[in-house]
Amino acid sequence: MHTLGINAAFHDCAAALICDGKVVAAAEEERFTRVKHGKRPVPFSTWQLPYNAIDYCLGEAGIHLRDVDHIAYSFAPQLLQAGMEAGSSIALPLEPSAAGAAKDGGSPWDPLFLSYIVNAPRQLADGAPHHLQSRFSGAGLERIMQRWQFTEHHLAHEASAFLASPYDETAVLTMDGRGERASTSYGHYAGGKYKRIRQIDLPHSLGLLYEDVTRYLGFLHSSDEYKVMALASYGKPAYLKEFREILSSDGAGGYALHPSRLEERFGPARGRGQEFEERHMDIARSLQQVLEETVLEMAQWLHRGTHSPNLCMAGGVALNCVMNARLANDGPFQNVWVQPAAGDAGTALGAALWLDFNKREKGGRNWAMEHAFLGPGYHDREIEAFLQRSHVAYRRLKNVAEAAADLLAQEKILGWFQGRMEFGPRALGARSILASPRDARMQARLNELKDREDFRPVAPLVIEEQAHEWFDSGRKAAIDAPFMLFVYDVLPDKAALIPAVCHIDGTARVQTVRSSQHGLLYDLLRAFEERTGVPVLVNTSFNTRGEPVVCSPRDALECFWTSPLDALVIGSFLVEKPR
Repeated sequence: MHTLGINAAFHDCAAALICDGKVVAAAEEERFTRVKHGKRPVPFSTWQLPYNAIDYCLGEAGIHLRDVDHIAYSFAPQLLQAGMEAGSSIALPLEPSAAGAAKDGGSPWDPLFLSYIVNAPRQLADGAPHHLQSRFSGAGLERIMQRWQFTEHHLAHEASAFLASPYDETAVLTMDGRGERASTSYGHYAGGKYKRIRQIDLPHSLGLLYEDVTRYLGFLHSSDEYKVMALASYGKPAYLKEFREILSSDGAGGYALHPSRLEERFGPARGRGQEFEERHMDIARSLQQVLEETVLEMAQWLHRGTHSPNLCMAGGVALNCVMNARLANDGPFQNVWVQPAAGDAGTALGAALWLDFNKREKGGRNWAMEHAFLGPGYHDREIEAFLQRSHVAYRRLKNVAEAAADLLAQEKILGWFQGRMEFGPRALGARSILASPRDARMQARLNELKDREDFRPVAPLVIEEQAHEWFDSGRKAAIDAPFMLFVYDVLPDKAALIPAVCHIDGTARVQTVRSSQHGLLYDLLRAFEERTGVPVLVNTSFNTRGEPVVCSPRDALECFWTSPLDALVIGSFLVEKPR
């Protein structure tokens, strides 16, 4: 049985395909269209169905759209419609310029937005763009409608967590900006059944608060929240009183969001491109600390209600790796697992998993997300054919890991293109830029290469079984962080050996690597250790500012030639720039 999951209601359009409970493929549309987050100048163009991602998923399984048994769309328009008819004010996913035209928190685009969602099955039946039509032919509207199911947005987030996690019993917490009504949900998965315990509805939203502060601090998109998290490490918690007035706990695991009035409280907003002032850093730090306090209280309430040793999380707020580490270290759960595509792209996966879970005769779970390499991959013959067509000088490597380690030991910066692409926002060693962590200047070199803000940290890759020798989890548990979703303290006696990955607060956003997850990357770390004594590399996403992570050999080559990368290791081939 094949189940297709689609997210197209918000930003980060994506598709995922499940076959009998196991994930065949999952990918974000931006990787094919090369439009980051799907954001275009006009808001409604972000709602385009992910035709390219669907086409890829179907192709990976060797089927056509007509062969799909069930289609799950990760938004339930009937919930949005009910809220609008009741006169509630529902915040929709608009850019600030469009949202500014809204009255009383609503939006002039409400009817168009709702109409698009309701008519999504018809759009899918009408056919994909011309170059993709072969995979979509023969489905027909009637057949699609028979197989179509709208899935509540937060239920899709929840399912993407507990049905992908390593646990057969777990508490579940999802937090994002907005769904149809909910912004936060709490649940419990046990005995093969899921029960939602509580939800918090709009306008109360942790994600929307973080978005508001992100815009106030002058960042380009509301999806730049991770920059605020990085900036927070440079500030002091000078505005805790103000943020505790904006975000208050109800004493029972919930919270309420009050009017932020940021300019009234903190002065004029930072203009884009202006220098950061001390107050900007203090605002970021205060917001981050109050978020952590709030989520800790939420987790404690959830733990008291479920008595589970495990917690699974999804939703865009769950990508806050500093908060995740605080929750893992100071929270009540023994184990905290975060689904790596925790943002809205992951709802395509969750919607498909949930529908598959409920439609299969035997039901139950028979898959866990041990890695995120679910996107397109390219054979050496395809890569070499493209290099030849591009008239690029290259050479085939006898041993990829050894050759790459030689270059990295010489402080070269490499584009690294290997295997299937990652699903989710983090580059995890398939579409990465790699470098040595031994020179403190490497962080600045990489930020300049990617045209990023100076305060942005870069992350370390480390051999899993040696992670405890370099980083401190704050607990006795071993460090198991394959998805780069937690920060850890760099051990004081090792900080001078890997200064490039040490953030200003002494932490690092660690990714552990084991051979069963990515054998070649593991071999590369071993080879680098043999040359330098350090089993750690710098890892950042293979892209430059404003561009999505590279997907295809063409993308990789374009990024290589338009940036100061020293070399490109692509499949079994090495491309270097003329000296």
